[in-house]
Amino acid sequence: MNGHSFIEVRTIAQKKNNEKYEAILNAAVKVIGQAGYHNAPISKIAREAGVADGTVYLYFKNKEDILISILRETIGTIVDRIHDELQLGDGDAAESLKGLITIYFGIFGVNPDLAMFTQVHLRQSNAEMRKQIGDIIRPYYQIIDEVILKGIESGVFRESMDKRIARRMIFGTMDETVTAWILTGAKYSLESQVQPVYDVMVGGLRA
Repeated sequence: MNGHSFIEVRTIAQKKNNEKYEAILNAAVKVIGQAGYHNAPISKIAREAGVADGTVYLYFKNKEDILISILRETIGTIVDRIHDELQLGDGDAAESLKGLITIYFGIFGVNPDLAMFTQVHLRQSNAEMRKQIGDIIRPYYQIIDEVILKGIESGVFRESMDKRIARRMIFGTMDETVTAWILTGAKYSLESQVQPVYDVMVGGLRA
């Protein structure tokens, strides 16, 4: 690794420990979630965060960089909680699956602005951003793959299933459930959907 790359990595790490970095991300979630991507200029995000416009550019290259950073932090939080709270290597695969659903719905269920941001506004991104989004979500896909494989090896899930289709079904069902919840005004508890979604999923996966 050359000196330039090392400085960039260290700088990013330092930024993430800064209160202003977090304040800008939280402000962007709120402003974009409520006003929409195209109605959320940097100046409005800065005002919500309580910082000067120029301060935002000390942490982010542009608004697209803010979007990607929010998704990276969100997926990172989900993955960290899964590793902290679930025994992926030792527990029952079906219970691990339920844990994935519970954590996913729990994080979005307490933050409708974040749900609106990820489920609606983030999807207005361009092709280059969509590739970055795919790279960011990959660690979560890998966890789903791990649960599926463990279920097959333990005889809990059907060995004949197509694992890629199973992963798409699991993530797609959770994703669509959050989307339906936020687009209908978040009028009910998202966590109340854990059991019915789990029942549908595990019914299709069980051996």
